[in-house]
Amino acid sequence: MTVVAHISDLHVCKLEFDEEVFMNAVSEINHLQPDMIILTGDLTNNGYYKEYQQAAKYLKMFEAPIFVVPGNHDARNLGYQTFEELIGERSWKLTMDGNLTVIGLDSSTPDENRGHIGNPQHMWLDHQLDECVINENFSIVVLHHHVISIPQTGRERNVLSDAGDILKTLTGHEVDLVLSGHKHVPNVWKINNTVVVNAGSLCSTKLRGKNKNSYMVYNISDEHIEIILNIVGGEKFLFGKYARNVL
Repeated sequence: MTVVAHISDLHVCKLEFDEEVFMNAVSEINHLQPDMIILTGDLTNNGYYKEYQQAAKYLKMFEAPIFVVPGNHDARNLGYQTFEELIGERSWKLTMDGNLTVIGLDSSTPDENRGHIGNPQHMWLDHQLDECVINENFSIVVLHHHVISIPQTGRERNVLSDAGDILKTLTGHEVDLVLSGHKHVPNVWKINNTVVVNAGSLCSTKLRGKNKNSYMVYNISDEHIEIILNIVGGEKFLFGKYARNVL
């Protein structure tokens, strides 16, 4: 079984980052010993260099390998440049054990809240997913902005601007999991054979209604994808269980 922890929207800054909650989450996730941690953007609140420096120190507290894509807040104030210097590439691909592929996309636009993938990155994604289909790999696509609107998040203003084209590519290749953040509200949609998951905020005080800080855990076996919603310092809920596309 492969275990993946999915965190999002840390918003490291002076006012809206809850360090105590973050440290609790680190302890919980390290105890879980996942095979990897995926962070779907907004690790900083304003993209400032000092915020990135602090965020980089925090991320080193996780014991599992961590893979990060930038969010709209990370692309502010030249943050898209700082991300590459202190965190890593803004889009990437990794393959685990020869049969699981994770593709990270940069959906951010400098100093704008809207999300956009764009044609060059879309073409690259399409090529990588073709390889996943040929090799029959379990596929995960990671990006900050949501490709489908999330319930109970108010007026929709910044769903991915080319969401229709991207969603067609994702479902056409029967991607197993699509992971996003951005809205600070946990949610799961299933479209055809693709499961689309939105994570809540791990440790930001910017929470909607009665939502609490949380993260997702995916238990991936040969038969099923099990999605667990973990409230930081609290309960765990089975958020969904889905049969694998290829058995």
